[in-house]
Amino acid sequence: MTPEVLAACLNAPMARARIWADPLSAAMALYSIEGPVCQAAFIAQVGHESGRLVYVRELWGPTKTQQLYEPQSEKATELGNTERGDGFRFRGRGLIQVTGRANYRRCANALGMDLISHPELLEEPGNASLSAAWFWTSHGLSQLAEQGDFTTITKRINGGVNGLQDRLALWKLAKAALGADDGT
Repeated sequence: MTPEVLAACLNAPMARARIWADPLSAAMALYSIEGPVCQAAFIAQVGHESGRLVYVRELWGPTKTQQLYEPQSEKATELGNTERGDGFRFRGRGLIQVTGRANYRRCANALGMDLISHPELLEEPGNASLSAAWFWTSHGLSQLAEQGDFTTITKRINGGVNGLQDRLALWKLAKAALGADDGT
């Protein structure tokens, strides 16, 4: 993927697209995110999750939802956050915002990185791209993209349909930039 195509996919500045084009291309190749429809869906989702490739670390308030990332809440248990401060330490990072100690551990095992001791590694463009491609593939999202099931992709990434309209708008842009014709 060239910087020009990536910029068109996300209506992003060329300077930003230059930073991300190679890491995203390498991650998509490594994790076999192939074909214009799948790549368009992937780029649209990471584009939304990262604010069009701006944010690789969750903004922290903490909000009421983020406060639930801390132990003893049900959400903290779901995320595998066991120690005080885990919510902040293992807040969303990467282009698909890996969140929680358990998810960092899974990602660390898949990528061969010590993300438990160094969660900030997911803020680097190459690692942020790899973590997103790993998540995409490990959750079977290419198959859903080929079926045109963008809402289920969004739910698997986000847990709901937050930002669905923006995600769909980005998917439309990305499909046009990549020459995808899937009938949607």
